[in-house]
Amino acid sequence: MDYLSHIRKPIDTELQEFISLFNDSLSHTDGMLETVLDHIRKRAGKRMRPMLILLTAKCFGEVNESTQRAAVGLELLHTASLVHDDVVDESGERRGQKSVNALYDNKVAVLVGDYILSTALLNVSLTGSQPIVSYLARLGQTLANGEILQLTSNGGETICEETYYEVIKQKTAALFEACCAMGAMSAGASEVDITAAREFGQKLGIIFQIRDDIFDYYDSDEIGKPTGNDMAEGKLTLPVIHAVLSTQNPEMLAISYKVKQHEVSKEEIAKLVAFTKENGGIEYAKDTMETLREECLSFIENKVKNDDLKASFTAYVDYVIGRKL
Repeated sequence: MDYLSHIRKPIDTELQEFISLFNDSLSHTDGMLETVLDHIRKRAGKRMRPMLILLTAKCFGEVNESTQRAAVGLELLHTASLVHDDVVDESGERRGQKSVNALYDNKVAVLVGDYILSTALLNVSLTGSQPIVSYLARLGQTLANGEILQLTSNGGETICEETYYEVIKQKTAALFEACCAMGAMSAGASEVDITAAREFGQKLGIIFQIRDDIFDYYDSDEIGKPTGNDMAEGKLTLPVIHAVLSTQNPEMLAISYKVKQHEVSKEEIAKLVAFTKENGGIEYAKDTMETLREECLSFIENKVKNDDLKASFTAYVDYVIGRKL
């Protein structure tokens, strides 16, 4: 099934307007800055977050100028955070293309990221909505705090699901949550509906991250990262957390702590990956996604009245939970 076509169907015109506005916002007449921004524009993804803002706005009203500016602002904030993350992570690639810091250097990457962040704030100010401006500003704080929390928790002494969820709620899930909240706000939704949309977005974001985590346990050229890459970076994700905590295997617990301390070998990572797959870690993560999916479908059933939008939202959830990369 072509989920993306189903998702876009009721917002195709609005999505094209977003793309045009986004590209205009990510342009400049200066030589180097324009070259770097052009490089970033060319690696545009599937527009999952902007589509979610547009869909949510249409669910509770109409897509308007505030909706579009909010979508551009959020996508630019996300783009700036990725440019900065590549510097922090010393990453050489992003979506199969060289990262800005790899093409130029860290100084250029940080400055370009700052420029994009400022452009995000400019766009969201054009919504004319103080609640939307405040929400985006808080989102920036949340994303940064999530990164710091992950850095500190990676080397911590505890292994628990609570910390895992705390990190992903402030990183991946926060973006999806903001899409739904800002989309609903831009359409003049009630506080009750904004809260329901925000909760739906958070659950959707958690599903997105769990699916992303599962990829790390399998080889795939499409995904573009080796098996066990998260562990190599000191991260313990939901599948392995469940496997080691449910079995309390002393050897695997010891290896898990070595992961957190960045003292683990490739052989130990391979052993921990195999152990996770053999002891129900992947199944547990998939069951968790399915539970969250049912909660997302409940929101769609209760809050989305238009049949075309209902089909689009459902396709969105199914795409997130079933995507291959």
